[in-house]
Amino acid sequence: MNIGLFFKGFLVGFLIAMPVGPIGVLCIQRTLHKGRLHGMVSGLGAATADAIYGFIAAFGLTFISNFLVKEQMWLRLIGGIFLCYMGARVYLSKSHQQAASGNGTSYVRDYVSALILTFTNPTTFLAFAAMFAGLGLVKAVEHHVTALLLVAGVFVGSGLWWFALSGAAATFLGKLLYNRPAWLNKVSGAAIVLFGVFILLTLII
Repeated sequence: MNIGLFFKGFLVGFLIAMPVGPIGVLCIQRTLHKGRLHGMVSGLGAATADAIYGFIAAFGLTFISNFLVKEQMWLRLIGGIFLCYMGARVYLSKSHQQAASGNGTSYVRDYVSALILTFTNPTTFLAFAAMFAGLGLVKAVEHHVTALLLVAGVFVGSGLWWFALSGAAATFLGKLLYNRPAWLNKVSGAAIVLFGVFILLTLII
């Protein structure tokens, strides 16, 4: 068992998750507005989508990968519309600070929405495929166990980034924005909508 594959997968997952895009904005907004655990759960949704894409790339599932590439226009369309919807919800959400209520349904909704938003971005899969190929990881996968080790590394690496992001947001931005929840929601919601509009515009430009 090549434990080095786990650490390489960890690095890939961490690096791919790092760029702060719409999911990052959403994770920060939920952390500050609803509580750190909501931000972490949202991050786990994104990490799960990253692991799924890593799984497809590692196992060389050509049918699924070809589908993702072929249908990326529709996936981006769905993702762009969903981002605009989520951004509008954040923008129009209540301005008072909401403490995490421990509502299981709310956590599931946060997890699923982040997973869907991340999974409807096919460029994430292309990034995994490029990094795996560049690092020679696909050739290094000898059987299912090593492939799963690689995917586990991707999940842990991506998850660690999201945990770090939500923790940093709660620690460094929490006090700064505690008395400005309305401002936080407006800025975060507008940023997420702009990401969605940008994705939709790329379909026609």
